[in-house]
Amino acid sequence: MIGDMNDMLARLKMVLPARWFGDITPILDAVLCGLAWAWSGLFEILQYVRQQSRLVTASGMFLDIASGDYFGGNLPRRLGETDSAFSARLRTNLIAPRATRNGLSLALFNETGRLPVIFEPLNATDTGGYNANSLGYGLRGGYGSANLPFQFFVTAYRPNVSPISNAGGYGQGPGGYNTAPMFYADLSNIPGLLTDVDIYAAAAGVLPAATTAWMRISN
Repeated sequence: MIGDMNDMLARLKMVLPARWFGDITPILDAVLCGLAWAWSGLFEILQYVRQQSRLVTASGMFLDIASGDYFGGNLPRRLGETDSAFSARLRTNLIAPRATRNGLSLALFNETGRLPVIFEPLNATDTGGYNANSLGYGLRGGYGSANLPFQFFVTAYRPNVSPISNAGGYGQGPGGYNTAPMFYADLSNIPGLLTDVDIYAAAAGVLPAATTAWMRISN
């Protein structure tokens, strides 16, 4: 295999003059094996360093270091979040559009998997208009206002999380009190859980300057 001790040994012997040594060279091989072992270790380290120098292939604590370099303390690893999920989230946030309505919608969708509802009081597309076939009581449109410049309302939705593995639901079997697979649990038991704080942070990270988002989070 490329880079292992046998490969390094062969490479070292390849550059030695063939006429200097016989066919069987146990002493020379022992000396060269020591050098080959060291070079093989260095090659392995270089391969690892090469992986950690790119966000796509980085892993472990190097992803946390990259998160600190690119985002400060604004995008930490979530509890129980895997390397692949954390790496994907970092790369998504690096190139995410910002300072636009679409950027806000996309940021919240990437975080939660659900599109938010955004309402701008000064946007006729959101408010609709009388006799414009764009209103429906409780369905479409809303009251506009010129007293809320650079302000808008956002309804974000928590993700649809899956049940905890191997655990029955309330009132469902099998299992019983203190009998597997039933136990008391809450959303904090789900690895990589998205919290409301994460949702607020995702929105705050893409808002344009001098704007205010009045936000609520719903299920």
